[in-house]
Amino acid sequence: MAKRSFLIPGVDKRLLIKDSIKTMPDVTRRRFIAGGASLGALTLLTGCDVIDSSSAEEMLKQVSKFNDAVQAFIFNPDALAPTFSESAITKPFPFNAYYDLDDAPDVAGADWKLEVRGLVDNKKSWTLDELYKLPQVTQITRHICVEGWSAIGSWTGTPLRDFLKLIGADTSAKYVWFQCADKDGYNSPLDMRSALHPQTQMTFKYANEILPRAYGFPMKIRVPTKLGFKNPKYVVSMEVTNDYKGGYWEDQGYNSFSGS
Repeated sequence: MAKRSFLIPGVDKRLLIKDSIKTMPDVTRRRFIAGGASLGALTLLTGCDVIDSSSAEEMLKQVSKFNDAVQAFIFNPDALAPTFSESAITKPFPFNAYYDLDDAPDVAGADWKLEVRGLVDNKKSWTLDELYKLPQVTQITRHICVEGWSAIGSWTGTPLRDFLKLIGADTSAKYVWFQCADKDGYNSPLDMRSALHPQTQMTFKYANEILPRAYGFPMKIRVPTKLGFKNPKYVVSMEVTNDYKGGYWEDQGYNSFSGS
């Protein structure tokens, strides 16, 4: 690919880089700076020169995609996230969202059904009672938020890989994409290797009690190998697909892989 280069008198490209890096999510920004952020690094990775704020933003999007690819490449599907004893559980476990608890979805469990779409043999919708009857396991793992805090909680549910096998999902597909009940249409893609990780879970209980509204009732996807925003709550549907459909935070510049 030929390198594009345009000169605009008076534009300080280094300042443009600094300003653009400020728009990165905190974790991505810290990792990028720690890796030696520079005009030369951006140019080398993307084949483009920075000429204005929009071109700098486009460069950073390409770097984000590069970061996703590297994380996916080095991801070990057999490596487990740390587990903890009950004495280590954070009390109270914090509510976390981009809105207040009063604005969290209030889902009627009796009417709720999990819609299954995409590359699966069985596309039936599942009631909450049907899902509760599936074999479940409990894990005590750490939730790591992109904002810099963490908390340990006890989560009970069905391994996602077992459910994908049950519905005849094509596990050679690239993604499992989740849609949620949040008013802003929260959604999030999960790469298939992470979906098949033994600790990735369809969570129905917290601390051995039915999952409360604050933590995602009626179902959340618990992915302890990912940052917190990759753990969607209030899930209403899942789709097995080869198409990258983006996500609520991913569309705002956060890395899609976002391993913790």
